[in-house]
Amino acid sequence: MPHAVDLRAIIDRIAERRGGVRSIYPSIDPKRTAHIIVDMQNGFMEEGAPVEVPAARGIVDNINRVSQAVRAAGGTNIFLRYTTATGDAAWPIFLERMGTGAAPHRAAFTPGAHYWQLWPTLDVTDGDVIIEKQRFSGFTPGTCELHRSLQARGIDTLIVSGTLTNCCCESTVRDAMQLNYKVLMVADANAALTDEEHEAALYSLGWIFADLCDTNELVERLG
Repeated sequence: MPHAVDLRAIIDRIAERRGGVRSIYPSIDPKRTAHIIVDMQNGFMEEGAPVEVPAARGIVDNINRVSQAVRAAGGTNIFLRYTTATGDAAWPIFLERMGTGAAPHRAAFTPGAHYWQLWPTLDVTDGDVIIEKQRFSGFTPGTCELHRSLQARGIDTLIVSGTLTNCCCESTVRDAMQLNYKVLMVADANAALTDEEHEAALYSLGWIFADLCDTNELVERLG
């Protein structure tokens, strides 16, 4: 199941701080919109996986609903896949912080490894895009082709789902807004390790970086 948070209450708190405004982007142009699905891979999803996020298994249906609605409206679905950094993109400071977990983490997300693969029940079609990223954010220069791919497609609006709400999703959302993308965060299609971490990230992102919505609302708007 998705996290048990009161999204309306979070949006109300944010709206009170900015003069009653609940949504900066009340309308969406699907043709200029991409749904960014972050790190929904076996290594974050399976029981006992190296970075298991149990709540992530409960958001797959919502992510699929958003993907289907975006596809039907003429938008683009882009699946980001966390990939172990090598060569010029190597990330020694991250490995240092991982300590004894560094080696299994590197192995898990090496291209071709089981844990590196996308979760099998995700709705991925031939018209969708899969892009590897070697940092938490999909916009870190030199480590991901996301920004270039979006610019080539004329995309100016992003819908973000995936895991972890307060790590890779949050990092991607923050950088996206600072690169002048309009961002919508789908609260019940993102997952963290706890309800508290999920809620805190939503409030922080909703205040400055993104509009907050749920799956039902977004699917209706796209329709």
